[in-house]
Parts: sequence; C-alpha cells; structure tokens
Amino acid sequence: MVETDSGTPKDNSQEDMQALYETSMKSLQEGNVLKGRVINITGDSVIVDVGLKSEGIVSLQEFPPKEGEAQPVSVDDEVEVMVVGREKESGLLRLSKRRVDEIKTWEKIDRSLEDGTPLEGHILNEVKGGFIVDMGINAFLPLSQVDIKPVKNPASFVGRNLKFKVIKSNRRKGSIIVSRRVLLEEERDKKRQEFWKNVKDGQILYGFVRNITDYGAFVDLGGVDGFLHINDVTWGKITHPKEYLRIGDEVKVKIIAIDTEKGRVSIGMKQLKTDPWLKIDEKYPVGSKVKGKVVGIVEYGAFVELEQGLEGLLHVSEMSWDKKFKNPAKLVNKGDNLELVVLKIDLEKKRISLGLKQLAPDPWDDLEVNYPPGSIVKGKVKNFTEFGMFVGIGNGIDGLVHMSELSWSRRKKTFQEQFKKGTTIDAFVLNIDKTQKKFSLSIKRLKEDPWKGVASRYSTGDVIEGHITSITDFGVFVEIEEGIEGLVHVSEMDELQGKQPSEVFTLDDTIQAAILNIDEKDKRIALSTRVLRRKENRVITETREENTGAFSTLGDILEPAMKKNGGDTTD
Repeated sequence: MVETDSGTPKDNSQEDMQALYETSMKSLQEGNVLKGRVINITGDSVIVDVGLKSEGIVSLQEFPPKEGEAQPVSVDDEVEVMVVGREKESGLLRLSKRRVDEIKTWEKIDRSLEDGTPLEGHILNEVKGGFIVDMGINAFLPLSQVDIKPVKNPASFVGRNLKFKVIKSNRRKGSIIVSRRVLLEEERDKKRQEFWKNVKDGQILYGFVRNITDYGAFVDLGGVDGFLHINDVTWGKITHPKEYLRIGDEVKVKIIAIDTEKGRVSIGMKQLKTDPWLKIDEKYPVGSKVKGKVVGIVEYGAFVELEQGLEGLLHVSEMSWDKKFKNPAKLVNKGDNLELVVLKIDLEKKRISLGLKQLAPDPWDDLEVNYPPGSIVKGKVKNFTEFGMFVGIGNGIDGLVHMSELSWSRRKKTFQEQFKKGTTIDAFVLNIDKTQKKFSLSIKRLKEDPWKGVASRYSTGDVIEGHITSITDFGVFVEIEEGIEGLVHVSEMDELQGKQPSEVFTLDDTIQAAILNIDEKDKRIALSTRVLRRKENRVITETREENTGAFSTLGDILEPAMKKNGGDTTD
C-alpha cells in the first residue's frame, strides 16, 4: 500500500488492472477478430463479453435464424466477432458477426473453387437468367447450371436447400457463380462407371422414366439410360408408350441386351411376366366363347383385351350381319365388356380374330327358306351403282338387281328413270349364295320373256313397223313390240347415202323394215330397209305392167303387198 498526496492509501493492484485495460484497449483496432460470450439481449442488440472491461454490441439482425428455435441467438452462446468501432456515448465496442461470417464464407468459397468441395446454399429467388443463392454470401446460379436436363419449371427450385459447386469467384467484386449441374454430372459419371462394372444380361433393375417417344421410352438406370422399345412394354398391343408410362414413373425392368462398345442397353418390362401366348390355342380354342374388354377402337374394328397382355381384334365385318355398319364406334365403345367367339388364332403373328355377330342367328340361314329362287320378294330401294341397284329386304340383307335384269328391252334405260330411293318394290329372286353372301334379284323377270315364241309370231320377209330406241355407228335398234328389238345394220340402209345413222335418224322415229333373220336363242332380229325398198320397187314394177296408170299413189301400189305380209299402211 502506498499513500496518495492527500494521504489516502492507493491500491496498487487496481492501478495495474486499469493500466492493463487501457493498454489492451489501445491495442484493439478495427478489423480485429475476437471470441466472446453473449451476456444479454436487449431489443435489437446483442451484448457480447469479449474478455475486456468494456463489452461489445452486435446487431440482432446479424444472427441468422436457427431452425426450430424462436430466436436466432441465446445468452451464453459463444460467438466470433470483428471490431468495427466504439460507441462514443457508452464507450461500448461496436462489433460485427456478419463480417466474420463473410470472411469464413469467402475462405470456403476459395477452397471450393480450388478443390471442388460442394457447398450448401438456399435458393432465395429467381432472377433473369437464373437464381440468387444464399451461401452466407449471395451467389448467382445460372439457369443452365441448375440441372442436367432442361428446367421446365424454374419456380419449383425457389426455397430449396441444395448443394453447389463454385465455378467462378471474385472477392474484390463480390461476385460468385455456382453450379449444381457439375455435381449432378459427376454423380452420374460415377454411377455410370459403377453400372457398366456390374451390369449383367438378364439382370432385374429399377429405374425412372426419363423420356418417352413414339417408339419407346428411355429409363434412367442410374447413370445410364436403358431403352425400352414399345414392343417390350407389354405382351398386349399398344399404339403409344404413353398408354402405359409417364415421365418420372419408377419401373421394374429386365436387361435383355447389352452393347458395351456403343454404350447401349436394351430393357424390357413384359419379359418379367409369362408370355400369355403360350398354349393360347388350348386356353382359347377356335369356336369357344370368351369375354373381354374393349381397349381401343380403330377404323377397321376394335381391340379387345381377353387378359392382361393379350388382345384380339374384332373386325368391323364381324360385328354385325348387317353390312351397312361400317363404323365400329357405332356398335361398340371403349370400356365395353363383350362376349365374343374365337374365330381364328395365328400363333406365328400372335393374332386372335374375334367375332360378335356369330352369337346372333345368321339371317342368311333362313333366306333360302323364306325366299327361294323363283319367288317374289318385297324390298326398299337402297342405292344405285354403275352396275345395278341394291334392294334391302331387312335383317341387314341387300339384294342386287344387275343392270342386265332391269328390262327385256335393249333400250338403254337406267334404274333412276324407273325407281326412287326408299320406295318399296317387288323383285324376282334369281339366286342365293350363302358363302359369298350374294342375293341376286331381277325386275324384268316379273314379266314373261317376250322373246319366248317370237319365231312363231314373226317370219323372215315380214315387214314390221316400230320406233327407234337406240342409234349407233353400226346401225339403229327398232322396238318391234315391248321388250323385243331388232337391228337395222348400216349395210342394210340405202337411205344413208354416205351419212352416219345419227345424221339421218332420230330417237323415237317410226320406221318400217323387213325381217332378214330371227335368232330366238340369242334374242336377235336382223332388219333391213334396203330389202323393203327392193320389195317395194318390185311390187311397183309388176303392178305397172298389169295395170298401166290404174294406181295414182305409192300407197295404193303397196297396199296389197303390205296386207299380204300383215303390214299396216295407216299413217
């Protein structure tokens, strides 16, 4: 103890401590990093004891929130801070935790850039061209560096905590660029190496559908994409892989082919199941009744699933006995459960033909009983073609009236001239062919054949009169009576005088001619105007010799001859 000038004793120890404190405080400079302990939290400030007489103060905002805790910092927490100044009034040290964290973060950034160490970061928000990532210091993540595959929904990454690799940094400018894609590629390469090291033919693996095409799908098997062909998805028939697969689906597959040189792997799903076509002919014999579900409709029929992976074709022609049904969608719908008949099995091509109409009576079976050849049937005119007319008699059966069965006459008439679509008519049954499903009808045979007995009604040399029904380059057809026509060939026409028949004659003109020949079997009558003229001239000459000047007109001269031959000389 020593005495002061006033005589008061002075504590040497207290003086020493004060001197030590003042010395230590003088040694503190801005930028010094200190370790301390949180002793109090007041308002938005955190009081930190750094081991000196004067405590330091840190803004509460510099403490990042702790997951699962109400406040970011607690009393007695140890912290590392940097001296940034001193409060003038209170004398407290102004400290910063953020500055220390930034230094440590930049050290990690530099280390990551140097050795490739991944760092964790929090994607804060989306900006032009990429994202802002909080890594203690804000970094930029380009959109191209987010993932291996193109990012379709960038917003889905905001708020996620992910690992990144620093690919570029500048501490002076405070810029950092990070990549997630680099890490994913490295991981994929490791998996790829591991895959090729262990993969075996026939191996069963799990993977994720990465992409789908018209002809198959690519499945990520862990660093390597296996190709799943559309024909290897299921034993059943499908038109597109999307019927069974979706991008992102986890699938179980079997290795069916490996090409290490080209780095290709072929995989299959159906190979994990027993081929349903084995002993199919025993399970579904031809003629047996089966049940199935319509799984697809095409323009030529419907595909029916008999069991998983096994489909048969129900052709539109086998849906109904009625031929008018050409659209399968009008008879069946997708999802319909049907009872069917097995018609045919092709094991080589793996095809099953099914029938629906076979479960209903075939209307053709009763056709011969109800409408035997020679009978008369009623029906409605359905439609016209170049070769004839179809007549519907019900139950989906249409009969054909060929154009040759329209009329006994050779005159070029059309069905449309005599009939209207939808009208009910009578028809004569000619023939029934159940095998070919053909029903032949006739209109002309509703009347007796006018050619029957024609040779008994007409003779060679007879003079006839009729109207022209057809004009051709080789002559004209003349209707002698209904259904019977004769031909006047151009060689039997003196009146042409080098002209064409169409230049001399007109349809429906009345003409007289002599009969040259009658062929009842082939239904042909040859006529001649030349012979008639010769006959007329001979009659005139003979009459003039017998009766000079007695007849004043040609009609008077010909009348006896015409009457003799049964002709009619009336105008």
